[in-house]
Amino acid sequence: MSGASDQLATKAGKGLAEARPRAADRIRATVRELFYRQGIRAVGIEEIVERAGVTKPSLYRSFASKDELAAAYMRDYDADFWARFDAVMARHPGDPRAQVIAYMAGVGTRSQSPEYRGCGMTNAAVEFPDRENPARLVAVENKRELRRRFTEMARAMGAAEPEALGDGLYLLAEGAYASGQLFGEGGPSRSLAAAADRLIEASLKS
Repeated sequence: MSGASDQLATKAGKGLAEARPRAADRIRATVRELFYRQGIRAVGIEEIVERAGVTKPSLYRSFASKDELAAAYMRDYDADFWARFDAVMARHPGDPRAQVIAYMAGVGTRSQSPEYRGCGMTNAAVEFPDRENPARLVAVENKRELRRRFTEMARAMGAAEPEALGDGLYLLAEGAYASGQLFGEGGPSRSLAAAADRLIEASLKS
């Protein structure tokens, strides 16, 4: 009986260990919230380990430095960014204009929320002027890809100057990321989708 009880206890212990997120996962989830809300530089290691419920040694076993942790946060943010972007595209297959307008409408809605802190990629690029900073490198690649996608969609729409339209759409989105933090509800980003649609219409007529 005792052998069977020991096996059950061992299995139960393993089950609890598997159910509880690993320290690295808890840290990543914690910094996703803290870094987005407060900024990467403003958050100290002490606050991270306290909020994540881990020790400093366990943090540094997973991430060699705060810069590396910031880069991990950026990679996670990047993955979520494109998952959300692709989900919007999938709702309007084969219709690049509708895809762009739907994306802009989503940004316009999110940026009206009092919890909105803009685009984490844009924020990180501002925080880290060093062009070789790991977090900034992730942000730059994300922005280049967004610009490329807008340009490709402009080309698919038949715009006479797809690069110009792609740049215009990119600048509209970036403006919403920034203005949403300043104005919140009722701010100019509420007109983002309409502005994008007018820009597209003008570009297709030229």
